[in-house]
Amino acid sequence: MMVTKPVFDRLGFWLWVGSFLIVLGLALWSPDARSVVHIYRHGSEAFLSGQPLYQVEVAMGYLYAPAFAVLYVPLLKLGPYLGDDLWHILGFSVLTFAAMRQVRKLGGQEQTWLLSFGLFLALPVALAALRNGQATILLTGACWFLTLSTLEGRRAESFFWAMLAIIAKPTAIIMLLLAGALRPRLIPVLVLAVLVALAIPYGFASTDYVNAQYHDFFRLLTSMTVDPTGPFVPADFTAPFARFGMPLSEFDATIVRVFAGLLTLWLVLQFDRRLDTNISGLAIFLAAAFYMCVFNPRVEQNTYAMVAVPAGLSIALLWREKGAGAMCWFLAAFLFVTGLTSADLRMHDLFHPWFRPISISIIACVLVGWFWTQGRQKAPAAGAVAHG
Repeated sequence: MMVTKPVFDRLGFWLWVGSFLIVLGLALWSPDARSVVHIYRHGSEAFLSGQPLYQVEVAMGYLYAPAFAVLYVPLLKLGPYLGDDLWHILGFSVLTFAAMRQVRKLGGQEQTWLLSFGLFLALPVALAALRNGQATILLTGACWFLTLSTLEGRRAESFFWAMLAIIAKPTAIIMLLLAGALRPRLIPVLVLAVLVALAIPYGFASTDYVNAQYHDFFRLLTSMTVDPTGPFVPADFTAPFARFGMPLSEFDATIVRVFAGLLTLWLVLQFDRRLDTNISGLAIFLAAAFYMCVFNPRVEQNTYAMVAVPAGLSIALLWREKGAGAMCWFLAAFLFVTGLTSADLRMHDLFHPWFRPISISIIACVLVGWFWTQGRQKAPAAGAVAHG
């Protein structure tokens, strides 16, 4: 670390912020270029005019809950320049402050370096989603805050972040289920958050219209789960098999997803029981984000921004605890290079969509394995104290 610390003590953080400022400039220059924010604007416009929000037949376009369309209305009214920039700032701020809260929770020495180096490693993977203004960025920050608030038993915070997460993307239901399993006494709070998110649209449109939108919304979720084909190319764990001529059937893929979900649930419960409270939140969120990316049938390449920042911080933590060994160098370089595979159009065509599920799986599994060894090291020590 003696070599990297002087360089990355603050440089990585300022590269993170500076890259985002460039993103804001590009969004101001051309709001609709390489952006998905126009889909959010169209969703709010359709809601205000009483038009259908969803295209169930093609499962493309606006894919979010009706509450998302309602809450984006103020940004719509501000126009495509100011409104879009505020949307970018919202997602970036929530994710960055979630990472900062996690670093403070980790404690120890060199927290500035830990944050800076972790954000630097995550930047290439996360940058495209930041540029596109994808709700994945807000989802990541909200789910991360939800994880930390749940582990600390903070009811009001858990309610707020659960509601924001489920509005940002329906995928957040996975994190809510894990949160309920981790702290069963918070289940009523999490259920209330979902109910409030579902109820929000009824305050701004007729009951018949909102009911029709929810009917299409739940049909959309079902169709995406059963048949994620057509104009959308999934980048989940099935992508490498499809790319190399061995496509998995939907039944086989569902079996794998269910097994991986149960394994993730068991893993986060073990992390909560075995790890120190200062690192359990990071380990749990890394495992959850990994599942929500690799085993999500609706994942695309930019969705891997969700696992990039917790993976970057985990690598930085491993580096701080173990020193600059070969494994640390490998993980750091692999995560950074993974984000560069779309820097050139020919590289993008070569590596899309099969490479990221493989590379992120390798990185996440190694890091989860390291967190698991930390739990094993803690257990004997706790037993010795108890019997002493």
